[in-house]
Amino acid sequence: MAAYDFTAPRLFMDAPMMAGARLTLTREQANYLLNVLRLGEKDLFHVFNGRDGEWRARLSGGTRKAPEILLEDLARPQTTSGDIWYLFAPLKAARLDYMVQKAVEMGASRLVPVMTHRTVASRVNRDRMRANVIEAAEQCGILSVADVAEEAPLSRALAGLPAGRTLIFCDEDAPLADPLAALGAIARGAPLAVLIGPEGGFDPEERARLLERPNHVRLSLGPRILRADTAAVAAMTLVQAALGDIGG
Repeated sequence: MAAYDFTAPRLFMDAPMMAGARLTLTREQANYLLNVLRLGEKDLFHVFNGRDGEWRARLSGGTRKAPEILLEDLARPQTTSGDIWYLFAPLKAARLDYMVQKAVEMGASRLVPVMTHRTVASRVNRDRMRANVIEAAEQCGILSVADVAEEAPLSRALAGLPAGRTLIFCDEDAPLADPLAALGAIARGAPLAVLIGPEGGFDPEERARLLERPNHVRLSLGPRILRADTAAVAAMTLVQAALGDIGG
């Protein structure tokens, strides 16, 4: 098998994949490959569906309105993704897009929008979130595609966490301490949930509810007050360094 080409364009397609399969492009996908990238039938690109690994493909026939691609061989086998749920108080527009993309890049396997008393966004566009998840996966060589859950109040989101899943919640009111040492108490490989609160933080009732939950770790991100989207990157980096694939 040829070496993996990290410069090749990548495209997510939600269809079964195997050698010799022919898949039909959507209008948006066709426009991207034919008009934006200007690929021809000799040009290789990669496709993946989050289940069957990543495949080398070429343009091959079909109609002008519905061109087809031919899957040639497996570029990378499917790997098992980490088990990190990312819970967050939604932000507005571009900052939410950024947060979703970075959470996916940092290995989140499930995204759960959580409505708190101080959440600034009143609604969540799940289709837009899903598009950002796919875009991040396409651009960063990620084989799995994170689930996008429906928005839920904090109480319901906490009730939906399995008892065996450790909740790591970032709290600007937490005592300053070494976050890596705090995370070191969690067994490597354990299922995790990382919760980032709203701008303004959790209110006292929400903090009390979080502290009452068994199997939790309250994390300080240092003396600086971080914006929620910055805190997302910082928290996921710490978790991956202490318990995930950054730490080996």
